Amino acid sequence: MATLKTKYMGLEVSSPLVASSSALSKKLDHIKQMEDAGLGAVVLYSLFEEEIEHETLALNHFLVRGTDSFAEALTYFPDLGQYNVGPEKYLQLINQAKEAVRIPVIGSLNGVTSGGWIKYAKLMQDAGADALELNMYFLPTDARLTAEELEKEQIELVSQVRKAIKIPLAVKLSPFYTSLPNFAHSLSQAGANTLVLFNRFYQPSLDIEELSVVPWLDLSTSADLLLPLRWIAILYERLPLQYALTSGVHSGQDAVKALMAGAQVAMTASALVQGGIGAAAGELDG
Repeated sequence: MATLKTKYMGLEVSSPLVASSSALSKKLDHIKQMEDAGLGAVVLYSLFEEEIEHETLALNHFLVRGTDSFAEALTYFPDLGQYNVGPEKYLQLINQAKEAVRIPVIGSLNGVTSGGWIKYAKLMQDAGADALELNMYFLPTDARLTAEELEKEQIELVSQVRKAIKIPLAVKLSPFYTSLPNFAHSLSQAGANTLVLFNRFYQPSLDIEELSVVPWLDLSTSADLLLPLRWIAILYERLPLQYALTSGVHSGQDAVKALMAGAQVAMTASALVQGGIGAAAGELDG
């Protein structure tokens, strides 16, 4: 079999097929299986800043509640060792993965504040992450917030993170930008090394029997390859950026198409969820 070694963001990867961010990478054993299956690198599941903040506030609420009732209330404090508030578990996984596998381990961060982005980006770098992928998803709900203001804020966030870390920096985008080439150009100037196109998100649905909101996510199919394929082909060699195609890579043919369009690597997750991590070997054989 011909060698499939290549470089992604300056990192040596054994193949151009990379595990994109998903729940599969929450377990160290799964990361080892990804390497064994021939995947060239793994992007860990996303660390969500707002989730950390929510857990911290919730823990504080239950620690403080009732402490003024009577002196013995202090004995009701839970053992802090039972809690995992903050990024400690995530950082430990980075450290363990770096010791267990030879392929690059890429951290993934979804932040909401500039301070949070910088803080957790540094922590991931210090934990040993080979690169960092910023998950740039923000759902604007304020009718007064303009597209220009939102884009400027996101560009500034990338610039601040770039100044704070030395490892390669990728930015994962949704396709929902009025002028994607212009935004990509601005991200390049802000210090991004790579664009990962495109993100997939949980979308809320409604349970008409329970009268409740439920999360919903359809796994991708090869048909979803067309949108990122088109945009990578449009952007290729127009900007000093590398590209990773994600969403729709389910076969060796899909991966080849991604590379033909100009992507450095093809990222896969849904195929691994559906067929098991071993499905990556079949994609590589293709």
